[in-house]
Amino acid sequence: MTTRGIAGVRERLERSFERWQEPGATELCEGVAELLGDGARAADALQLERLKPAVYRLKVGGDPGRALVLKRHPPAVAQTDRLVVERWLPALDLGDGCPQLLAAVAEREGCWVWHVYEDLGDGNLAAGRLPWRLDAAVDFMAALHVRAARHALIPEARWRARDHGVHFFTANLRDAVAALDALATPPRDVPLEFTGARERLLQCLYALRDDAARRVLLIEEAGGPDTLLHGDLWPKNVFVSMTPAGPRARLIDWDHVGVGPASYDVSTFLYQSAPEERPAILRRYREAVERTGWRLPDDGTLNVLFHTMECARYAHCVVWAAMALLHDGAEWGIGELMDFEHWFRALRPPFAE
Repeated sequence: MTTRGIAGVRERLERSFERWQEPGATELCEGVAELLGDGARAADALQLERLKPAVYRLKVGGDPGRALVLKRHPPAVAQTDRLVVERWLPALDLGDGCPQLLAAVAEREGCWVWHVYEDLGDGNLAAGRLPWRLDAAVDFMAALHVRAARHALIPEARWRARDHGVHFFTANLRDAVAALDALATPPRDVPLEFTGARERLLQCLYALRDDAARRVLLIEEAGGPDTLLHGDLWPKNVFVSMTPAGPRARLIDWDHVGVGPASYDVSTFLYQSAPEERPAILRRYREAVERTGWRLPDDGTLNVLFHTMECARYAHCVVWAAMALLHDGAEWGIGELMDFEHWFRALRPPFAE
């Protein structure tokens, strides 16, 4: 494409972004225009779709055309996501387990980085939960955990990304209690029922704190080796397609990638599955990892580990909602905390005792 053609594509993209007022849009549009190069003609249709905050799909040309996913990251997250694509997954021989990163463009002031990914379409596990797709997703999760366990990249991943192990549980529990204690005097008007909800939520956290030593010991003794974790294994982040070689699973949104026990990922996957699906999921995961010689603890022990990890994630959400209310007077924090009081009290292990 000529310089004039690139400028034309860039200008049309900038007009498409105007209504969203995204930081770094100018730099992003210039980078995308250069990426498209001769693959886009000046007359090609450009369709920009907002998938969620800071994430867009760009369709170039008519059907089938070409589609890209544009995603805005804080710089630290952009760096870890790049390491997932270019270093960590390839080191595990799983380099095709995520979308290809096609370009990265920094906002001029350095506050944001835009990543441009290949688009995997709409066929995630949430949209089509067929048995063969579910099996392929579980097999990929098992392969990721087994190959990364005790791998030389684990210290680097722990340093660069997140720690989803014992510290995640204990720190979020402690911080959630402290934040709710500080909300004994809210910084703004709250509904009358907020006081009771806050107290009941604290009682849930106190009970969990009283049991923390037992749970920490269980993680350390039965949790298995630390491994690389996707960190956010919801069905919407799992894509499975059929290829000539068989089902192929790929994971998107590695923003919460980290290191810790495999039960962190497995518990997310189980809690986001229907109760009737969970026994088969755990059975397939157990069979997949044990074929490699890795032995999992009994189902009862796993049930406590899974519940502990979900409790840690709940506490993490409580921290963020409480801090938003404490420091910014955010009204949404009030509703979130009142909702979490109900959810926390209703939270049970993924399998019936």
